[in-house]
This record gives sequence, structure tokens and C-alpha cells, in this order.
Amino acid sequence: MMETAPGRQSGGTVIEAPAIDELRDSLCGQLVAPGEPGYDDARRVWNGDIDRRPAFIVRCTGVADVRAGLAFSRRHGLLVSIRGGGHNVSGSAVAEGGLMLDLSPMRTVRIDPARRLVRVDPGVTLGELDRETQGHGLAVPAGIVTTTGVAGLTLGGGIGWLMRRHGLTSDRLRSADVLTADGELHVIGDDREPDLFWAIRGGGGNFGIVTSFEFEAPRVGPEVLAGMVLYPLENGVEVLRAYRAWAEQAPEEVTTILALRTVLPLPAIPAALHGRRVVQVGACHLGEPEEAERSLASLRRLHGVPLLDTIARKPFLAHQRAFEASVPWGHGYYWKSLFLDRLEDPAIELLVERAASATQPWSYVIVFELGGAVARVPEEACAYSGRSAGFAVNINGVWEPGADGSAERAWTRDLFEALAPHASGGVYVNFLGNEGEERVRAAYGAVKYERLVELKTRYDPENVFRLNQNIPPREQG
Repeated sequence: MMETAPGRQSGGTVIEAPAIDELRDSLCGQLVAPGEPGYDDARRVWNGDIDRRPAFIVRCTGVADVRAGLAFSRRHGLLVSIRGGGHNVSGSAVAEGGLMLDLSPMRTVRIDPARRLVRVDPGVTLGELDRETQGHGLAVPAGIVTTTGVAGLTLGGGIGWLMRRHGLTSDRLRSADVLTADGELHVIGDDREPDLFWAIRGGGGNFGIVTSFEFEAPRVGPEVLAGMVLYPLENGVEVLRAYRAWAEQAPEEVTTILALRTVLPLPAIPAALHGRRVVQVGACHLGEPEEAERSLASLRRLHGVPLLDTIARKPFLAHQRAFEASVPWGHGYYWKSLFLDRLEDPAIELLVERAASATQPWSYVIVFELGGAVARVPEEACAYSGRSAGFAVNINGVWEPGADGSAERAWTRDLFEALAPHASGGVYVNFLGNEGEERVRAAYGAVKYERLVELKTRYDPENVFRLNQNIPPREQG
């Protein structure tokens, strides 16, 4: 048994070596502390701006490890955080001076092709999920970057390339195993603890640790008509007006995602376009080939001949991987987000004007077309809010590792504040940073927020799970 130096809670409470050794010996996974091999790798998340140091990291291989780490943190008064795939912009996965439950080693995907059901561990990433499901001609609607973790994406809702046809990731959730703060494992679904099931579909990690997800997976691909069309940003106002008219008639089989950005020096893009500021119109059409070609024809000619058109029949897996090089691990990221009902002219003009003033080529504004299957689910069906919104706008200040980032933060805040008067209210909770209780309330609206408070009070009355977009429980007594 390895002797371990005492860990310390951020408040200064000493945890003696025998207690640490007892936890270490009880695990099938690893207990990692500062100074030990693998510690620095284990504490890192996608957002390189997060540099926090937990006192302990429990690298879990199963539910027993999760339960043991949670019990240890509660016994010793340690702040606890949960790390899934690690695509974590706010840094809430990393408990400074506390205990991180690292679920990333738990990454099994099990598929029942006949029933189109997929059982997913909490450390699985989108790329891993897609690779397994596409082997059976299936896909769970989930995100746009393969390094994103399935767990965090699902708990906040889950928007991505398949959403207008097949809904949010959380809309496809059929059951889940949830470990609550008292160490009890709940197997939940529409017919088993439906209130808790309602809450985890959009309410984030406030109510417990999901140790297993079961999804229904619709048939997708394996080939789709997909890619991107680039237009000069100097023509951005005209392009976005034409896109607005196109989107109002777009069928549900297609989802489009726009980015206003600088072309990065990536091998897949001609060198002559590197450094050019553009409106990037991305599309993924799930319809029959001829129908899809007709539907996207005018999108490929929104304003004259585009700078680049990569739309073609391709594997869905290839399309899912196409954009991840532009959002690499280790860069600094600062986000602000809002919903728009429609792309009105004042918002269009602001987006184009401010995108042209981005201080770093990595920074961008991304606009997700909503509607379709997302909007058809009743607003009250689950905790996710914003079903009626037309578009989700996410402003991303991005800087290279080691850079200061202050200019990119200021650019992000300035554009957000300028757009706010045109917003429809609310925000997609997965796009929130560390923005405070009022923004969390705005993500759900008054009625849903009060219901979430009641459920938080029932399942986590001590607010053990508070490193998240937190919904505090009601005070007792």
C-alpha cells in the first residue's frame, strides 16, 4: 500500500493518510493527488483557460468507484465536481481544492440494433458514440464536435446536426441510472421517478450523477448530403438576409449552422482563402439524395458564386469530424449566448459588423438554426427551455494557449450586450459560462425554475452538486 501525503480541503482541513489509503484501496480505478503521475493530465479540460487543482481525482471505472468517491468527499467536507468527456467551457468539472470524480474512463457503448436502443457510459464522447451507432446505420442526435462528452451535452439538452429532424439529444433519452447525493442509485424513465427524469433532461448535473444513459437511436445515413459554403464577410448582410428567406421555407430534414469567422490555415481549405473573413453556412440534409440536392441548391447560391462549396454526399461520420480542428483542446474559450426568434436586420448588421472586428482568427460567432423536431416537443415536457426560439447564437472569444485573452473576452461581451436588446429571452444552458444565478433563472423561466428548485430540494437538499449551472435548494427549517 503506497503511503500518501495528506490532502487538504481548500478550507484547510487535513485528511490523514490512512483515510486516503482506505479510499485508494477500495477503488477499481485510480486515486490521483497533486504531484502523482497523471495528475496534470487528469485535471485538464478542453478549455485551456481553466487551471484548477483538485486535492483528489478519482478516476472511476464503475458505479462502485463513483459511490466511494462521493462518500469520501461528503465524509471529509470536500467540494465535489463531476468530469465526463471533459468538454467543459465553464470549468465546473474541476473542483479547486476539492475532489473531482473523473468519469472519463467509463466509456462503453452497448447497442441493441433490433430495438434501436443504445446504452452509453458517462465518459463517452460523441465521436465514440457515432462510430458505434453508425456501424448499425443509427445515430443519436448529438452535437457538432466529436470530442464533446455525451453526458454533459445530454443533461443540458443537446443541439446538433440532426436536431431539426430527430430532436435534441435529451429528447431521445429513454432511461438513465442516477446516483444521488445520499449514495442511492435510481433507475429512472418516463414511468419510473418521472419527476427526476423530467429534471435531468435539461436541468444539468444538479440532481445527481448519471452513470448510464439509454437512448433511442433513429436511422441515419450512413451517407448524408452535407458540408459548408463560404461567402465573403463583406457581403455578409446580403448573405444573411437571403439565408433568412431560405430558412423560413427549409424542410425539417435539413439543419443549418452558420459561423461568422476567419478562415483558419487548415489543410482541407485552399490556401488562397486562409485568413479571409467569411460567412460559413454549414448544412446537413437527411433526405433522399435528389430531394436533398434540390433543397440545398439555393443555399449554395445565396449571393453569387461562393468562395468555396464542400457540400457533397459523404459519410455522416466525416461530416461530424469536419469542424473539430477549428476548436482544439487547450485553447482558451470564453462564451456568451442568447436566443433569437428571427434574424432581423438589426441583428444581422450587428453580427456582420462585430464579426469583422474579432481580435483573433480563432474567435467566431456561431448561429444554430432551431425549429423542426425541437419545436414540436411541448415546452413543458422536460426541463430544457427555448423550444420556440428560431436561432441560438453563441459568441466565442478564443485565444491560443498562453495568451492573455482579455481582448477576446471584451469582444465577446461587447457583441453580446449589443445583441441583447434583439434577443427573445432565455439562453441554452449548455452555452452558459460562469454568469450567475439570474442567467441560470433566465435559462429556464420562472415556472420551470421553481419546479427545478423543488426537485433539487428533494434530491440534493445540501447542494452537494453545486459545481454546475446551479439551482440552489430551498432553505430548510
